[in-house]
Amino acid sequence: MKNRINDKINEIERFLDELAEIIPQNLNEYNRNFEKKAACERYFEKIIESAIDLAFLTIKLKGFEMPEEDKKAFDILVKEKIIAEKLAERLKDAKGMRNIIAHEYGNTDDELVFHAIADEIEKDIKEFISSIEKIK
Repeated sequence: MKNRINDKINEIERFLDELAEIIPQNLNEYNRNFEKKAACERYFEKIIESAIDLAFLTIKLKGFEMPEEDKKAFDILVKEKIIAEKLAERLKDAKGMRNIIAHEYGNTDDELVFHAIADEIEKDIKEFISSIEKIK
């Protein structure tokens, strides 16, 4: 199980590195370059999906009660004092944004998505990984 957690962490870190290489410099460039925009959004989706996988792997490793839905996994990690509540809220918000990007394309707030991709996802995910690495 610890190997699976390490593999998932490595996968997330690779996705973050690849995203960092393609993020446009600003919102205008993001809006003008459809290919970069689509690639950034796809990396965002993959990073969030992998973070949820990591949460479930951690829950399983520690023998905690399995949640019935993805967002609840972060609540369990808060309850077990593995991650901070504020981080859990940000990760749940990112999960919600991921769902909007994946299922309602065209109805997204590009400025909000760009801000999440350019300014928030890396620090939140690195904080999440750091918290998981402390207990594995």
